[in-house]
Amino acid sequence: MKILVAEDDPISRMKLETMLRKWGYETVVCQDGTSAWELIQREECPQLLILDWMMPGLDGVELCRRVRSLSREPYVYVLLLTARDDKDDIVRGMEAGADDYITKPYHPHELEVRVRAGRRIAELNLELLAARNALKQQATHDALTGLLNRRAILEYLDKELARGLRRQENLCVGLMDIDHFKLINDTHGHQVGDEVLCELASRLSQALRPYDRVGRYGGEEFLVVISDCDCALIRKHYDRLRLALSEKPFATAAGPVAVTASIGVGIVQRDRFVDTYGLIRLADQALYRAKEQGRNRVELEMT
Repeated sequence: MKILVAEDDPISRMKLETMLRKWGYETVVCQDGTSAWELIQREECPQLLILDWMMPGLDGVELCRRVRSLSREPYVYVLLLTARDDKDDIVRGMEAGADDYITKPYHPHELEVRVRAGRRIAELNLELLAARNALKQQATHDALTGLLNRRAILEYLDKELARGLRRQENLCVGLMDIDHFKLINDTHGHQVGDEVLCELASRLSQALRPYDRVGRYGGEEFLVVISDCDCALIRKHYDRLRLALSEKPFATAAGPVAVTASIGVGIVQRDRFVDTYGLIRLADQALYRAKEQGRNRVELEMT
């Protein structure tokens, strides 16, 4: 673990740095509170800080206040070094945001134990953040393809519809269906079918613009939301996605599998209003027409 040390006394700073390295820590060393604050504001700031109370520029207590004002994640653990042993001073330091303190002169073993406790808390915080992010991923993403799940893509579409109405922008949603997907499952098995779904998700994600979204709507159907697109270019955008799937076979455990998809696009123009399911109904109507007219094509339905 990396530790930021802010100590203005050169001898104390060198002693502290030497001990920390001996205990297996990397160190980032600052000579005053001002330079420490500059480093703390960076994204790569260490999770554990050892701050001297009395320093030129910004003292340790003010640094604690500023660290807590950032409300950053992951949590930053602060150990305050102080020559003050008055209880009121210690309370002031803790109220400013310090997690622990140690009074000078300190015993090296006591410092080592307190630093170890801080490292444990910082590492536990990282584990909690990882668990929270994993739960969020599970709640919003499809387990097989890694794309947004049905609920998440519909929530995104809701927000984009509201935003488009507010900004008077066009919005379109494509309902994509893999052609003859049941035949792929029946011929090669469901494992190959899953491989096709995963590869399709990967190709779509690579072909989309950074600000567009795709989600698994159900089975072999996907919703592709494209925001603020010129009506004249909508077919071109969705046709590019269709070609990304059909231009070369999908590599699977059963060998290359040719995959095509039909796309129905519902379009709400900037001066019209339609709710989420009304827009999806338009896309569904267009998808039905694409299937009727031979599949592997894009059809549009506009408000």
